[in-house]
Amino acid sequence: MTVTENAPLAALTTLRLGGPAARLVEASTSDEVVAAVLEAQAADEPWLVLGGGSNVVMGDEGFDGTVVRIGTRGIERLPDADGSRRPVRLRVQAGEPWDALVEYTVQQGWAGLEAMSGIPGSTGAAPIQNIGAYGQEMAESLIAVEVLDDETGERVRLPAPALRLGYRSSILKYERRSVVLSVDIALERNEGGLGMPVRYGQLAESLGVDAGARAPLVGVRAAVLALRAGKGMVLDPDDPCSVSAGSFFTNPIVSESFARGLPAEVPRFPVEPPAPALAVPLGAEPAPPPPPIDRHVKLSAAWLIERSGIPRGFSLPGSRATVSKKHTLALVNAGGATAEELAQLARYIQTRVMGRFGVVLQPEPVLIGVEL
Repeated sequence: MTVTENAPLAALTTLRLGGPAARLVEASTSDEVVAAVLEAQAADEPWLVLGGGSNVVMGDEGFDGTVVRIGTRGIERLPDADGSRRPVRLRVQAGEPWDALVEYTVQQGWAGLEAMSGIPGSTGAAPIQNIGAYGQEMAESLIAVEVLDDETGERVRLPAPALRLGYRSSILKYERRSVVLSVDIALERNEGGLGMPVRYGQLAESLGVDAGARAPLVGVRAAVLALRAGKGMVLDPDDPCSVSAGSFFTNPIVSESFARGLPAEVPRFPVEPPAPALAVPLGAEPAPPPPPIDRHVKLSAAWLIERSGIPRGFSLPGSRATVSKKHTLALVNAGGATAEELAQLARYIQTRVMGRFGVVLQPEPVLIGVEL
């Protein structure tokens, strides 16, 4: 464990934004993570955890407290679940880079994560956000997470159903503040080295297969990385469009009745029910079934932004924060931007979309010392 006072944070985030932390603790084991958080709690000082820094907007004033940077590493093979559709079980430390995990599973011939190749950040953040891309979501592979519970100060393992995973959401994001220490996932193993059925039309087209067909894992990963790179969504020091937090806004989910009032040309997609949870670990209490919800549809945030008169590459006068030249959903630090400049651009986009379509866009990254 290393401790740095008045530590710059901008270099630890993919947006390259943010003032200093009063205290930065870099923890390389889960025990160090727990000790650092408990120490901050005992001192009654503000604290937060930071992984890969890819899904956070840090304010210009920095953070007047302790930032715990999770640097834990490790992928452990657990006993296989005989007879299961996804028999391969892994326990992954929270600080393991997500894409390194995906690359490893593809090399091993295990399916379930391949369409989420290239997503930056750490594995511990994946269940908090219920990350997803190109037809796959973390919810489909997650078994359980080990967390440090903020209320009790104890390490507990929560089964996936207890997290109430939804579209880019979980109780860990909005309701139950906990530090993820490790993640248990389940993957499929097949003799042909094939990935899961391809659900996303653009990916299927890129692979030259029909939607619902399977393709080789290595091919799926390569195709996803190429698609993401074309949108500036793969971290690349030679690509200025990758100095972002990925998609800045989530795709709005609205009721069907609200959607009927939108112009007919607005793309809309039915919201699928949550993926079935995997088997609850032995001894864990299953979560109660979620309450029934009204029928909803998902809208394309990128489409709404563009049709509100905001093109790729757009920026406010004098601002160094821009809309990506490759993808309308990404907001980019074009060099020397401040967090407030980025927030001004985000607020402007929200206002334009609200005025044109009556839809409020919600930010996807975690905002620290920044308000929209």
